[in-house]
Amino acid sequence: MDRKWRGAVGMLAMFGFASAGEVAEGLKAPAFEARDQHGALVRLADFQGKSAVVLYFYPKDDTPGCTAQACSLRDGFSALQAAGAVILGVSADTTESHKAFAEKFHLPFSLLADPDRRIIEAYGVKMPLLGMARRVTILIDRQGTIRKVIRDVRTKDHDQQVLALLKSLP
Repeated sequence: MDRKWRGAVGMLAMFGFASAGEVAEGLKAPAFEARDQHGALVRLADFQGKSAVVLYFYPKDDTPGCTAQACSLRDGFSALQAAGAVILGVSADTTESHKAFAEKFHLPFSLLADPDRRIIEAYGVKMPLLGMARRVTILIDRQGTIRKVIRDVRTKDHDQQVLALLKSLP
């Protein structure tokens, strides 16, 4: 990336429009590990060679947009699994908050707690002033490469948005 482009990305990040550390399609996904709502340790490496990963970042448990997105992925869970993907949600909320959210809405996938924001920062989705994750979904293939970054998330039909992209992957 040339100096002019780095400067533009840095300026956008300063005003909260982009993050200087944003991931990009074609790059290796940053490794991570975190506890889910059941207390289980989940690592990105657990899925390498086995399944694609739908890694979706969201701001806060049990808020309108985040609930619509999670419920859409819940409703499309079987089709997404049939397409060879696992779903992992990430926010800065605690495992306790994730557990209550998952139970309330019967979410069949893991919600990873990232209160120290290590994963959020590694993927460049942190809102600068608020410290929580922006709504971004990242599709990672079986080899651990980022294939799609979805920044224009449609919360009410996110399952269909993700499924269409999964089917287009090589």
